[in-house]
Amino acid sequence: MALYSSETSLDCHRVRFVLAEKGINVDIVNVSVDESAAADLAELNPYNKAPTLVDRDLVLYDAGVINDYLDERYPHPPLMPVDPVSRAQLRLVHHRILKDWYSLAYEIESTTGKKAETAAKQLKEGIIAANELFKMSDFVLSDELSLVDCTLGPLLWRLSHYGVTLGKPGASVEAYAHRIFSRASFKSSLTQAERDLMLAA
Repeated sequence: MALYSSETSLDCHRVRFVLAEKGINVDIVNVSVDESAAADLAELNPYNKAPTLVDRDLVLYDAGVINDYLDERYPHPPLMPVDPVSRAQLRLVHHRILKDWYSLAYEIESTTGKKAETAAKQLKEGIIAANELFKMSDFVLSDELSLVDCTLGPLLWRLSHYGVTLGKPGASVEAYAHRIFSRASFKSSLTQAERDLMLAA
């Protein structure tokens, strides 16, 4: 199995976190520095974007599709509950995180000046508004880590890089982030460039 990944991509980090959490043996192909790998990626993925997963004859792209596949292909530890109601609730929260917060993160990363500042302000306000959600359990709507947490962790890791500080109003979010960042799987999912993001912030 091989994952075509880039060093600082939010979506690549989501997939690397799931791979690490499940202890899956995978070859990480860094398209940021490997020109031949970048050329291979263009042939594998019609959108020419990482993350792209190759598992024998199967080629998958889109972080959400890849992570769903990994959770089903390698069911231990499970990263989604068995109960359909709980699964649906988590999927809805996941959808909102991607639509409301990830979209702002993409904007911060792709723009500068006032546009980036406005997106950072909106991201901060959105996360603080959800502070109560993070008081309910150790992880999002659950006592066990899920795919939702594997999506949130990489975003929260980048907040200081985005110029977002939560402070006291986001104390529960910060406590949650610390639980995520303390996991061995999260630490091993980080590239050196991602570790440097925190140092440079």
